[in-house]
Amino acid sequence: MRLGKNSSKLWITIAVVLILCILSIPLYYHLEMASYSGIKVVIDAGHGGSDSGVKGIESGVSESEINLKVTYTLKSLFEERGAEVILTRKDDIIFPNGKGSKKEDFNNRKETILSATPSVVISIHQNKFPDQNRRGAQVFFNANNTKSIALANAVQEELNLINEREVGRKFSALKGDYFILNCSTFPSCIVECGFLSNPLDEALLNQEEYRERISNAILEGVYHYLAENNL
Repeated sequence: MRLGKNSSKLWITIAVVLILCILSIPLYYHLEMASYSGIKVVIDAGHGGSDSGVKGIESGVSESEINLKVTYTLKSLFEERGAEVILTRKDDIIFPNGKGSKKEDFNNRKETILSATPSVVISIHQNKFPDQNRRGAQVFFNANNTKSIALANAVQEELNLINEREVGRKFSALKGDYFILNCSTFPSCIVECGFLSNPLDEALLNQEEYRERISNAILEGVYHYLAENNL
């Protein structure tokens, strides 16, 4: 049976629409069935309690609050895919029981990581810079740990999909001399999700939908790291 010109155009239009719809679906939906069974992930929500970290330039939101929200979103995503998730901080307090010093808090985070023997460690933070124009998601690693470098690069690559859209540029993962990166030999990275000193980043980070986008990018970065290292 021969199709008329109008019918042919209709089917071509439908095919184009379907292709565009498929391409518009975020990558994390494509990989939503990827299994993380047998994988242990430590998520470290930076700061907490009296140590609130940096403050939002307009809303005054504390870094510790945003860190915890991102942490729980990320935790849910990993657990939905079968991973075991261990948190170094569950509430807006620092260990132990909100009464310890910063040094004790650091030591407790270290002990949590060491006892968990995780596949990866992700530390969630928010950034600040004197120049209010600086924005975007940035990842840090311990330059002496090759696995941490690989993890950070994989996570940064996924976050750059957001950076390109929101900021108009890509970032490279950077080396950093920070306690959470140095306290163990497990693959670890710090994710600075955005700049609370930038009004645009701050507004986005106050939105649940954007925090979920950041969390999904981290999730996919970890997925690619594990796959590339046969873990």
